[in-house]
Amino acid sequence: MLIELFTILSDYTFQLVALGTGIIGLLSGVIGTYATLRKESLLGDALSHAALPGIGLAFVMIQRKELLFLMIGAIVSGLIATALIQLITRKTLVKLDSALSLVLSSFFGLGLVVLTAIQNNPNAQQAGLQSFIFGQASAMLQRDVQLIAGVGVILLTLVVLFWKEFKCYTFDPMFSRTLGFSSKVIEFILSMMIVLTIIIGLESVGVILISALLIGPSIAARQWSHRLSRVVILAGLTGFFSGVIGTLVSSMGDNIPTGPVIVVVVSLFVFASLLFAPKQGLIARRIRKREKQKHFLTRLNDLKEGQS
Repeated sequence: MLIELFTILSDYTFQLVALGTGIIGLLSGVIGTYATLRKESLLGDALSHAALPGIGLAFVMIQRKELLFLMIGAIVSGLIATALIQLITRKTLVKLDSALSLVLSSFFGLGLVVLTAIQNNPNAQQAGLQSFIFGQASAMLQRDVQLIAGVGVILLTLVVLFWKEFKCYTFDPMFSRTLGFSSKVIEFILSMMIVLTIIIGLESVGVILISALLIGPSIAARQWSHRLSRVVILAGLTGFFSGVIGTLVSSMGDNIPTGPVIVVVVSLFVFASLLFAPKQGLIARRIRKREKQKHFLTRLNDLKEGQS
């Protein structure tokens, strides 16, 4: 067992894929924290599905599977979906959840139509495009990891530079406007960051599961602290280790998909946090509740003894 584990850890392909999925998990945890705190968890699901037609149309234009160009197409498609969601919620009586569902289903359906048309094309280089639906981390190349790392540096730099603005806008948008912050600019930057985070993870985790990686780490981290800085750091670490551990587990078996395993690991972190977190965990709450009941009964008995 140890020999097999050492062999896997020393394998270059594993190291490359683990690094890529770890960075994706790190970015998903950090950026996903803002989406979770703003109660826009479904936005990640909608944008991940909305990126699919952009990927297909970008492939139709360049006729080869080049991650950079496919990401550009996905970004354009994701931004269009974001603009449509904002337009529907602001200009009509449709609520946010209904707008998300409408855009999600419409764009995903369009994406499936485009991918079906591509599969009927005799172009042999289209092989593997379906990996964006379910994910295929093993197909990650060195240039893909370099691209993911480059995007990651940009996103983390934006988080540091706009930390005060993001924090203020996330918890109190009205107060941020009184301070002179442009809500439209901040919202656009946050939406762009969420779109980029989703897109760089599509090939590894897939359209269907990427939203779990975006939201899961922040939910787990939220159980351990009330401070935004600690939650962001814990969410990033949770996402990073989920990516690395999921890649390791999938590498130890035969034909085990990496993306779903990563999501399972994230889910384990979430359930463990919900149960065992010292303040917010269910077990800790249950213990405090029993202690309060015992304290109340003790005081009640003391009052009865005093009256008698």
